[in-house]
Amino acid sequence: MSDVTLSAYPLFRRGKVRDVYDLGDELLLVATDRLSAFDVVLPTTIDGKGQILTQLSLWWFDQLGGLVTNHLADQSLADLTLSDEERAYLDGRTMRAKKAERIDVECVVRGYLAGSGWKEYQASGTLASEPLPEGLLLGSPLPSPIFTPAIKNDSGHDENISRAQLKDVIGAELATTLEELSLAIFRVASERAAQAGFILADTKFEFGYIDGALALIDEVLTPDSSRYWDASALVPGNEPPSFDKQIVRDWLETTDWNKQAPGPEIPAEIVAKAVDRYRAVLDRLTTQTVTGDVA
Repeated sequence: MSDVTLSAYPLFRRGKVRDVYDLGDELLLVATDRLSAFDVVLPTTIDGKGQILTQLSLWWFDQLGGLVTNHLADQSLADLTLSDEERAYLDGRTMRAKKAERIDVECVVRGYLAGSGWKEYQASGTLASEPLPEGLLLGSPLPSPIFTPAIKNDSGHDENISRAQLKDVIGAELATTLEELSLAIFRVASERAAQAGFILADTKFEFGYIDGALALIDEVLTPDSSRYWDASALVPGNEPPSFDKQIVRDWLETTDWNKQAPGPEIPAEIVAKAVDRYRAVLDRLTTQTVTGDVA
């Protein structure tokens, strides 16, 4: 779906795939259907992607409510000044969130070797500058989930840092708190994902302060912030297909695109497969998991 810009509220921030509006005491987070790859917003949209990611975040926030406070406010849009077109566009793709003092750290947790973690291990035998056992393969489970923080960069790639560096940046007490909380959330999420036949290979969290209290913010455990694999397809040495836009990246790698804007149009069949993979995560998690209070 094409973007619709709200007329009654100032745009607080426009990211590659999300628009954020200032409601005064709150923010309105709008997940668009825009598609980015290699840090470029592509001309093709994935219809329904914004709703899928929003509904999945809302579901996860509910599942984790007993473990960590979050930024969600009342989700009703009834009191907002919106045209019929704007209201229709926003349906299912928004989160109303309390304003938070964001901690500019990506709290990444990895349970398996993949992505940049695999590249670092190949180069130096380490992950987040800490040694790992020899002989691990792409897609290998780690001895235990590992916290690998990064410094946020809203305009480009985040910068991976070590746990020791994080303590230097934000202080040892807060760094320890973020690590322990991130690992606790990852353990719960991994268990829930396993019930639906998924492996949660890695994910990232963001935290901030709301009225002085630490809270989980932004999106959470979506295919845009996490690497979900089908448990039945895992063969160490080969990374399984992930349930996200990787199929789009793979197609782009077959073209002569130079990874600079503007990007190429994505074929309809590739878009359809990407939508199916996004939707599979939402459908399987919300229908195949046995959930309960998290303490």
